[in-house]
Amino acid sequence: MNLNDYIIDQEGIDWSNLLSEWTWLLPTTLTPWIVNRLGDIIVVNEDETVSFFDVGCGRIKQIADSREDLIQLMDQGNNANEWLAIPLVDKLVKVGLILQLKTLYGLKLPPLLGGKYEVENIYVADIFKYYSSLGQLYGQMKDVPDGAQVIVKTINKPGSPD
Repeated sequence: MNLNDYIIDQEGIDWSNLLSEWTWLLPTTLTPWIVNRLGDIIVVNEDETVSFFDVGCGRIKQIADSREDLIQLMDQGNNANEWLAIPLVDKLVKVGLILQLKTLYGLKLPPLLGGKYEVENIYVADIFKYYSSLGQLYGQMKDVPDGAQVIVKTINKPGSPD
C-alpha cells in the first residue's frame, strides 16, 4: 500500500480558513497531520494527543496518545481501512473518480441527512466549499435532538461564486 494513494496533498491549504466553519466543534489549537481523501483529518492536539476529525459525520474523537502511538495503531486491526477509507477509495478510483489538487471525495448527502458512505453518494468536491457547507450544516444542527424533523434550505453567502 502506498499511503499517498489514500491522502490529500495539503500544499497551499490555509487550515485556519478551511476550518473556520468548524470552530464550534474543534479545539482552538490543532495541527492537521494526515488528511484522507474523504477530507477526514488526523490532527495533533496541543497536548500532542492525536484525534480523528470525521468531517462527513461532524465529530472528532481522540484515537492515539501520540504520533508514534498512531503509527503503531495504524497497522492494527481495521484502523488503516477506517482512518484512510482504503476500501472505499479503491472503489472510487476503480469507477473513474479521480481527484485533482484541492479536491476530495465529498458526500452528496451527509449521514446527518441519511446519506451513506457508498460510491453512489460520492462526488469530486472542491475542498473549501465542502468543509464550509458541512461545517455550516452540522453547526446549525448540533443542538437539534435526534429524530427531530427539519427543513433544510441552502443559501449563498454574499460574494459567493455560486
